[in-house]
Amino acid sequence: MKTNDVKSDVNAHSKNTPQNVNIRRKKSVEDIYKALKPKAKEYRQPTDIAGLYCRVQPNGKKSWQYRYKNDQGKWAWIGLGAYPTVNYVQAREKAEGMLNGTLEIKTQAEIKKIKLQDKDALFSTLMNEWLERKKLTWKAETYRKEKQSIEKHLLSVFGDREYATITSREWLNHYTEKQINEGIFNRIEKLISYCYGAYSLAKFKKDLLYNPLEGIRDHLAKGETESMKHVKIHELPEMISLIRNSSSRPVAIGLELLIHMFPRPGELRQARWEQFDFAEAVWIRPPSMMKRGIEHGIPLSQHVMNLLIELKEISPESEYLFPSRDNINKPISNLTFNAALNRLGYRGKQNPHGFRHIASTNLNKNFSSKSQVIESALSHLKGGVKGAYDKEAHLEERYEIMEWWSNYIESLLKH
Repeated sequence: MKTNDVKSDVNAHSKNTPQNVNIRRKKSVEDIYKALKPKAKEYRQPTDIAGLYCRVQPNGKKSWQYRYKNDQGKWAWIGLGAYPTVNYVQAREKAEGMLNGTLEIKTQAEIKKIKLQDKDALFSTLMNEWLERKKLTWKAETYRKEKQSIEKHLLSVFGDREYATITSREWLNHYTEKQINEGIFNRIEKLISYCYGAYSLAKFKKDLLYNPLEGIRDHLAKGETESMKHVKIHELPEMISLIRNSSSRPVAIGLELLIHMFPRPGELRQARWEQFDFAEAVWIRPPSMMKRGIEHGIPLSQHVMNLLIELKEISPESEYLFPSRDNINKPISNLTFNAALNRLGYRGKQNPHGFRHIASTNLNKNFSSKSQVIESALSHLKGGVKGAYDKEAHLEERYEIMEWWSNYIESLLKH
């Protein structure tokens, strides 16, 4: 057949075919419910499954509902989901499951109750409840730091577990691995204490029969606490020499101040210029800064005064002695001093807190008859009224001791 003949046949067929013919297709079940229109009042459109209805609200929203008899023998409704998120086929499968008993009927209230019960059983819920109680006694900064530690070391591993199902063996393995891989003995000791406290709370509130942390310390290695790490007094000159030649002068001054004044590192890190009385040569630390919540003064030796004057000259305008490089309205990180010592080669040998132990050991050795004065210099609070101290306690004697200590350290550098 020629090409022209083919075209003629096609054209002829087109002429004989009716134009604009509407080809109707049979409506699907989905189309039926899609086409349902809202009315002035809410209504339910029955389906071909007993008990299954499509609920249509006046605002046009549609949802699936199943009608059943509850435990009291009364008719009730249960929602199966919004349309079209849940289509007819899915709603039908749910309804058929409820009809033949293969799918348990649970109301939203029952589901919510189960979820709450499940949530209450989680270790994260128990730990956070215990933490909330600590808010009453812990300082805000302590709470923040310890909560962060708990989230990092405990909740990241066990948070989504039911606390009653975590075994003693699992806790032992967890802490053993932490000791081996991270060497954080002091931190582990605190975490065990927190865990033990949380499980003790559960025993009283949740009828827990035993504490899985019971006796765990007997099976863990005993390591030197991180805060206790310090060099011997005869090793100080070499360390100070390295400190003075380090790249960051403000941090170097900070480390020297830790050696000469031996405050808690966090207290120096958060120190403000307004707390220093240069005329009286004293650093008055407010109750909010102190571990025991009592104001305390540290006499300043001449060497310390010189360091502070130098620090003031080279530091940016800030209320803090050691402002953050990123934000001068905040103090440096709590890791700054420790990181500086690590860079100088003292990782595992000297911790910022360890300078307090160096001072305590050597001051008690040289001033054996003035133990109370030294305790006051270290801002250690003894039990009872006699142990309470303030900024005036043993102040004159402490001026002498602090001046002696600075001179003694400087004399070591000359040998």
